[in-house]
Amino acid sequence: MVEKKIPKATARRLPLYYRYLRFLYEAGKERISSAKLSEAVKVDSATIRRDFSYFGALGKRGYGYDVEALMNFFSKTLNQDRLTNVALIGVGNLGQALLNYNFRRNNNIRISAGFDVKDELIGTIHQGVPIYSIDEMVEQLDLQQIDVAILTVPSEIAQDMADRLVEGGVKGIMNFTPIRVTVPKHIRVHNVDLTNELQTLIYFINYYQDMENADDSDDTLNDFII
Repeated sequence: MVEKKIPKATARRLPLYYRYLRFLYEAGKERISSAKLSEAVKVDSATIRRDFSYFGALGKRGYGYDVEALMNFFSKTLNQDRLTNVALIGVGNLGQALLNYNFRRNNNIRISAGFDVKDELIGTIHQGVPIYSIDEMVEQLDLQQIDVAILTVPSEIAQDMADRLVEGGVKGIMNFTPIRVTVPKHIRVHNVDLTNELQTLIYFINYYQDMENADDSDDTLNDFII
């Protein structure tokens, strides 16, 4: 792994680059320029070149980037050759959807254990994933050496579940609840609030629509003034 500290924004884009490079490789593409890569992943070429520069000379001037070599480099950087088992905490509607999906396009990520409080779910297997009681969570996380968990429980128990995940030794939590859980500094939490994201999208749609309408009105007024 590269010793230089990589900016968080760059780190967030690495899986995006890897997935597209893998797509290109499977399609038989041998090389690609930063301009073409920029067009495909919707990241400007200057940002791509800066992101890549943190890892040394990955391309050649006048040639671009070797797709296979770059894909393999990011595969190693992202530990794509190592399977990461993930725990799902809460097997409700969203949890069921995640079980059905279970990262099917990724060979290195797998939900390997689910946890819930419902008696009708405990002891069953969904999409090949065993469902355990919440009471067994700390023990199973340790036994299965699970470092990452997805939290899809009701808001009122989110913090309690987060506390148990910390006790079970997880290093990262993907939090789908609207609650911002409190964890020790060495635990990484990524918050995914679908409602918030949708409301933000709607706001921007309406805001920019209003801005465009205002601009149109100004143009019409200027026509009269002229």
